[in-house]
This record gives sequence, C-alpha cells and structure tokens, in this order.
Amino acid sequence: MKFQKKILMTTMAASLSLALAACGGSSDDSKSGGSMDKSMEGMDHSTMDMSGSKEVPKGLQEAKDPKFKVGDMAMIKEAHMEGMKGAEAKIVGAYDTTAYSISYDPTDGGKRVTDHKWIIQEEIVDAKSSPYSVGDEVKVNANHMKGMKDATAKIDSMKQTTVYMIDFESTSGEKVTNHKWVTEDELAAE
Repeated sequence: MKFQKKILMTTMAASLSLALAACGGSSDDSKSGGSMDKSMEGMDHSTMDMSGSKEVPKGLQEAKDPKFKVGDMAMIKEAHMEGMKGAEAKIVGAYDTTAYSISYDPTDGGKRVTDHKWIIQEEIVDAKSSPYSVGDEVKVNANHMKGMKDATAKIDSMKQTTVYMIDFESTSGEKVTNHKWVTEDELAAE
C-alpha cells in the first residue's frame, strides 16, 4: 500500500510540475504533460520530446514492403507516453531496422530510465553491422529525452521490425510531428 501511495504522490507531483511548466507561456511546448498511463508506471518520459526533426540517422534504410505506407493513417495501439494510445497517426516514414528498448542513467544526472522504447540500430554510437543482444551495453547517439545522448545503455529487448516516424494529435490535443519511433505491431489499420 505504501508503494502505491508513493507512486500516486510522485505522479501527482510530476503532473503538477508539468502543468505549471506548461503555464510558462512557451509557444513551443513539445514535452509530454500530465500523469502517466497505468501501463507506463516506472517509466518517466516527462523529458521526452514527442516531436522531432524529419532527419533520420545515416544508414537507415527505407522499408521495402511496410504494412503502412508513407501517407497512410493508422491507430496507435501502445502508449510510450500519455496521449499516444488511441490517437490517429499519419505515417511520415517507414524504415527496416532493429529496434531496442533500453535502460540507462541520464548523462545529466537524472533518475534512471527503464525500458525506454525505442532506439534503433542506427542510433547506437559506432554500431556494429549485426544486431545487439539483450543485456549488451551500448552508447546512445539518440536524443529523444534530456540526458539520453551519449548515455551508456543496457538493452532490455530487441526486435527486427519496421519502425515508423509519425505525425499525430495526442488524445489531449497536442500536435506532434516526426515522432520517432513506433514499431509495426504498435499500429493498427483504421
């Protein structure tokens, strides 16, 4: 019971902090806000930048036969952060690669991030040509969250898949562009 109360208090404090930060008058508020979805307990994605640039890592190959083509609409089935699950997404890029969920200590001294989904093979510093295995340590070249770039991460899971860059409007009304990444099994046809 104490653990659940602690999670509730932490979630409420984070929500209040994010709500106050959102009131700061920034016109470019691309951070996730609000409380976390129940399925996301233990994963603090409050510093994740949901929007990104259209630029992709060098060497990333466009998907040969993706289930969803550029321009298609799909429904997001999984929530990496609040507001994603159930949102309608427009596919803006489809790429064949290996996707990894990772755990790491942020380079800025922040709290350990566990099971972050997803970075891809091409976002690993000096990546080898073959996929990494669960338990391997890698240096991250992605900058999805504050303190992620150059962090040493442990690979929690991996899958060969098509990853998608998407545009969507979160269920709370936030417009997100060029979000990296969702995997093919996290999308459903409308």
